[in-house]
Amino acid sequence: MNNDKAGKAEHSIEKYFFRSSAADFLKIPEAPIAYWLSEKVREAFNIPKVAEFFEVKEGLGTRDDPRFLRSFWEVDCFKIRFHPEGSEKWVPTDKAGGFRKWYGSNGTVMNWENDGFEIRNFEKSVPRNTQYFFRDAVSWGKVATGRPSFRLRTAQYAFVDASPSAFGEELNVLLSALNSRAISQLMKIQGSTVNVTVGTAKNLPYIKEIDETVSDDCVALAKRDWDSYETSWDFTTLPLLSPDHRTETLKGAYVRLRAHWQGMVDGMQQLEEENNRTFIDAYGLQDELTPDVPLEEVTLTCNPHYRYGNNKSEEELEAFLLADTMRELVSYAVGCMFGRYALEEPGLILANQGETIEDYLKRIPEPSFPADEDNVIPMLDGDWFNDDITERFREFLRIAFGEEHYEGNLRFVEQALGKDIRKYFLKDFYNDHVRRYKKRPIYWLFSSPKGSFNALIYMHRYQPHTVGTVLEYLRDFKDEKLKARKNHLEAVSISAGASQGDKTKALKEIEKINKTLAELDDYERDVLYPLATEQVEIDLDDGVKANYPKFGDALKKITELSQ
Repeated sequence: MNNDKAGKAEHSIEKYFFRSSAADFLKIPEAPIAYWLSEKVREAFNIPKVAEFFEVKEGLGTRDDPRFLRSFWEVDCFKIRFHPEGSEKWVPTDKAGGFRKWYGSNGTVMNWENDGFEIRNFEKSVPRNTQYFFRDAVSWGKVATGRPSFRLRTAQYAFVDASPSAFGEELNVLLSALNSRAISQLMKIQGSTVNVTVGTAKNLPYIKEIDETVSDDCVALAKRDWDSYETSWDFTTLPLLSPDHRTETLKGAYVRLRAHWQGMVDGMQQLEEENNRTFIDAYGLQDELTPDVPLEEVTLTCNPHYRYGNNKSEEELEAFLLADTMRELVSYAVGCMFGRYALEEPGLILANQGETIEDYLKRIPEPSFPADEDNVIPMLDGDWFNDDITERFREFLRIAFGEEHYEGNLRFVEQALGKDIRKYFLKDFYNDHVRRYKKRPIYWLFSSPKGSFNALIYMHRYQPHTVGTVLEYLRDFKDEKLKARKNHLEAVSISAGASQGDKTKALKEIEKINKTLAELDDYERDVLYPLATEQVEIDLDDGVKANYPKFGDALKKITELSQ
């Protein structure tokens, strides 16, 4: 090789050649062989560690979560201890969650009756660090899904081993640091983006002297977003019904709400970029990182880029968000039908075991949209009952948003859902409900094998006679309404005044009714009547997974709840 070629080759090799002292690697926790690191990055690991300022602890291990943990909506609300000094059986419990920063992912409660007597005496459990229960903390998921995310946890919570936590003063500053791109980059270098253990967190560099205002604002935005949905225990009312967003039409209310959500997303993005800039400067990583925050990393549920992924067009994202918002409207309306919510008062109304319409009327003496009296709402393909779910939803729209724009409002809902509201209830509503409540539904669907008869009940209002009430609806539908319709059609089929087309149509419908009657006779005889005679008892403390299967084939099958 001549000298020119040799020189060029040597220069090319130097482009990919890094020089670093072996001692530099030892500055980084776990000493990874990250030979490409700049001096600035290595210097960042000389900064004092999180463990010098905070106590970082692993949570309790139940070793049998189905036995000790519930979603909060499964149990009697009166039995949940929402204040640290209470004595109720169930306590809010941090069980981590997916990728969500600042606040949220909290819907679990744990059996902590008598200071956790049952868990402490369960042979497999590991009741570690319980003295740190009911203290403010910064927490995260031990097993991260992609990029780790850190959240503020208030003093009403216990925590389990899936959610390691840091305790101390100035938690908001720690939260800002941990959610910054600077710390995220340092964690990548440690190889800690999948498992964020107590040891990982303790060894992260921590700069203390940072303004905590940004963190406070981010937490407030994230909490406002989280509490806008039914699966938050601090949910008060549907955002569409808020005076801040109300207009003459439902469409107008949505447009105003959508603009408000966009403002929240833009505000959070700006705050996070400001936070990133602060910590990138503090750690001296200006040449390594930019403060930019992609929209899909703004972890607000009202942000479609985060909620649905960023591989969709803007039109698709907007359509998904509108459809889900209308599904949430329908869900809230059903909650009002059962008395879980009321238009007159924010928050939960009936949410305790065995509550009745009398309990509802004590809270809401003159409801504009009354709760269903017998806790059974039929869901059928046709206007067979006055309290059919479709008719009740139409009534809800009229009362909540006014009679003047009712037709347009209903059309707006149906266009967003992509189908007639009755078809939505028959085909999609229950699946959406099961998904929304994470396969622990609070409304249970009695359904015949082919779905010719369906009726919803609210489990918190369940009484041993409730199945008997469902049976009464079935018999009324089958023996009165369907048979009356059949008799009418038979008269048409032999009427001298009916056209041949009308007669043919009548005969086809008679055939369909006969098949339906046969299905419902079998359902009554083999399933619903025997169940009604059993007077089944349930205990909400046992959870949906234990209670739902008690009703066997009477209820719509949910694979995850089958035994």
